[in-house]
Amino acid sequence: MSAGKRDVFKLKDKKIAYTALSIVIVLAIFLSAPALRNPFLDSFRYPLSILTFVRKEINAFIFFHRNYIEKEKLQEEADYLRTKLQFAEEAFLENARLKELLNLKQQANYRMIASRVIARSSDSWSSAVILDKGRFDGIRKGMPVITYAGLAGKVVEVAEHSSKVMLINDPNLGVSAMVKRSRQEGLVCGTLGSSLVMRYLSRTSDIQVSDTVITSGLTDTYPKGFLIGTVTAIGEEFSGLSRYAIIEPAVNLSSLEEVLVILK
Repeated sequence: MSAGKRDVFKLKDKKIAYTALSIVIVLAIFLSAPALRNPFLDSFRYPLSILTFVRKEINAFIFFHRNYIEKEKLQEEADYLRTKLQFAEEAFLENARLKELLNLKQQANYRMIASRVIARSSDSWSSAVILDKGRFDGIRKGMPVITYAGLAGKVVEVAEHSSKVMLINDPNLGVSAMVKRSRQEGLVCGTLGSSLVMRYLSRTSDIQVSDTVITSGLTDTYPKGFLIGTVTAIGEEFSGLSRYAIIEPAVNLSSLEEVLVILK
C-alpha cells in the first residue's frame, strides 16, 4: 500500500472513530442516569451496543494495521543490517587470508604470484581447481601451488588467463615427502578423500602418529620444506613388507579460495 493511500485511510478511520465515540458518549450519559431513562431512550440500547462493538472493532483494526506497518519496516531494516554484517564479515576473513599469503610471499625465497580459485572439478575421479591466472601471468605447467598453511597441489594445464591445479588429494598426484622429525622418506599420494597416504615406508621406519610430514625436495617440482600434513594413523601394507601412514592435509582442500603459485 502506498504512503498516500495509507494517509487517506487513516483520516477516514479517525473521522469514523470520533463520530462513533461522540454518539456513544452522549447516549451513555442519558442511559446511565435512572431519572433520565424513558422508553424512547431505551429503544437506543441495542443500536448503541452495536455502535460500541463497531467502534471497538475499528480501533482494533487501526491498531493492528499500524503495528503491521511498523513491523514490516523493522523487518526490512533488520534484513538490511544483517546483509551488511555478512558482507563485512566476509571482507574481514578475505583480508585476513590475503594478509597471510602476503606475509608468506615476503618471507619466502621464491617468486610467487597470488591467484583466486574460480572453479572446481565436477567429476568424482579427480580433485582439481581452476585459477584466474594463466600463461599471460607467467604460470607454467608443473609449478607448485601453496597456501599459507602448506602445499596444495601443482599446475597441470595452462590457458592464456587461467590454469588448472591438481590438488594433493588426487590419486594421480605423488609428492616426494619426509617425516620432519626423523627424516624418513616416502611418497605421499591422494585418496580423493579428506586424507592422504604416505607409502613405501620400511617396516622399521621411524614414524609416529602426530609426526609432521614435509616435502623432501628430491624432485624438481616441489621445493624442500613445504608442509604437507600430520600423521594420524600408521598401518602395514597387505604384502607385509612395508608400512603406510595416513596423513591429514595441512591445507583445507575443500575450501580453497586464494593460493600462491611458485614461479620457476
